[in-house]
Amino acid sequence: MSSKIIDGKKVAKITRKEVKRDVDEWVADGNRPPFLQVILIGNDPASDVYVGAKTRACKEVGIETDTLRLPDTISAKQLKKTIHKFNQDDSSDGILVQLPLPSHLSSHDVIEAIDYHKDVDGFHPMNVGRMAVGQPSFHSCTPAGIFELFKYYSIPTKGKHAVVVGASDIVGRPASIMLSKEGPGGKATTTICHKYTKDLTAHTISADILVVAAGQPNLIKGEMVKEGAVVIDVGINRVADETKEKGYTLVGDCHYESIEEKASWITPVPGGVGPMTVAMLMKNTLLAAKSSIYPE
Repeated sequence: MSSKIIDGKKVAKITRKEVKRDVDEWVADGNRPPFLQVILIGNDPASDVYVGAKTRACKEVGIETDTLRLPDTISAKQLKKTIHKFNQDDSSDGILVQLPLPSHLSSHDVIEAIDYHKDVDGFHPMNVGRMAVGQPSFHSCTPAGIFELFKYYSIPTKGKHAVVVGASDIVGRPASIMLSKEGPGGKATTTICHKYTKDLTAHTISADILVVAAGQPNLIKGEMVKEGAVVIDVGINRVADETKEKGYTLVGDCHYESIEEKASWITPVPGGVGPMTVAMLMKNTLLAAKSSIYPE
């Protein structure tokens, strides 16, 4: 079996076009353009790349944005004060604090400082909790992007065994909840694995749908995946490669070459889940501007 490619670039492009159309209609009705406030702390090169991709996407769909750069020495008190200022600013619809943060700052505390009405990343406990019980909320962008891919490619989840490898608050845990819930893209029997899981292969080999977000390059090999499984690789890792001009190559958490012949569907890295994360951020920012998740 040769697997079919889940083209995240293609679906993200379609999603951004839909957001642009909706933004244009929103502005044509006399509303100001949606506005996303980004806060970038320190000089992490990867964070610079991610923020650049997000701000370019904003420009493409008609969302206005500004990036506030803060030193990595900023105190938790001063950062929260800055966030509170944007919480109170009616011209700011969404607030995004780029992760990871310097080690002296608690990501949980910083995320909780953001007004959940403006939490377009979908990380705030209020949004996570409401998502878990099926109430309207901003969904974490990466899991939401995965579900858009399921929808576009008509990949069924109802009654399937879904295994999620990785238990992070940003991807793994919310993805496992969304897969098990009632509604489109859910109704799966869900297993969540993590670094303490014994005999990982015993779990992954039984998966109809395998979502891998562990942050470990090539963790999942072909012999760990059953024939016909749907494989969603969320990981993106830099691996040293002297044959490349940059000195590295990007790989996922799955060993693509050994899995490709067994899977029915598979996401490439790059070009799979990553573009969808940015596209869903655009969607959430528009929803925040419209107050359609939390009407006033």
